[in-house]
Amino acid sequence: MSVIAIIQARTSSTRLPKKVLLDLEGETVLERVIKRVSCASLVNKVIVATSVEKNDDVIEEICSKIKVDCFRGSLDDVLDRFYQAAKKYHADHVVRITADCPLMDPSVIDQVISIHLKKQCDYTSNTLKDTYPDGEDVEVIIFSALEKAWKEARLLSEREHVTPYIRKNPEIFSLGSVESGQNVSDQRWTLDNPEDYTFIKTVYRHFYAKNKTEFGMNDVLSLLRSDEKVGLLNSHIKRNEGYSKSLREDKEILLNG
Repeated sequence: MSVIAIIQARTSSTRLPKKVLLDLEGETVLERVIKRVSCASLVNKVIVATSVEKNDDVIEEICSKIKVDCFRGSLDDVLDRFYQAAKKYHADHVVRITADCPLMDPSVIDQVISIHLKKQCDYTSNTLKDTYPDGEDVEVIIFSALEKAWKEARLLSEREHVTPYIRKNPEIFSLGSVESGQNVSDQRWTLDNPEDYTFIKTVYRHFYAKNKTEFGMNDVLSLLRSDEKVGLLNSHIKRNEGYSKSLREDKEILLNG
């Protein structure tokens, strides 16, 4: 049985261009995410899935430098990109991570995978009910469910964001939800805007100054309790802006085959 983490990455982000290339204590955001995901003990392999666009050549170069496999596919049909990558690497279960989450905690990834495998769900996530910080999002999908979504999803939002078709059809797919012991969903730890970058840089600077390079979710929560000003740096930004935008622009699309 193979559990493969696929990290979704591109350089053509609109709100914060080339955000995955920004520096965090001497390494790019993308490198930080890759290393954190690689620390999850239940993940057998980590790959990065980017687009075939020329602008994303730099992502493949980073992956080559740190010896991580890079799959290249459609820019806009991210569902197809994920499916083709999972198929190529013979994944039984796919862990979906986005490259704008450099505070991703490996123990959270392991927790979601463990529950997914134990309950034998088609899809398991800690985002069906928001209790984790935005930026600790983990989705685990059995390959057969990913393939069914790839064949049947037609809306733009369902192709751009990989899992909405599965999440919207609980009568077709078995869904597993993972919730945190404390509701900290008001915390924003993802990277979409300049204010997010300021926040995440501040967090990294704090822990690296103390030579604590392997910090997790609870460490960040402790920091924010001790210094409330840090959390205010980006607290005004709405959660899931990208998906909301896709819903506003939703339309049915024609698929080849």
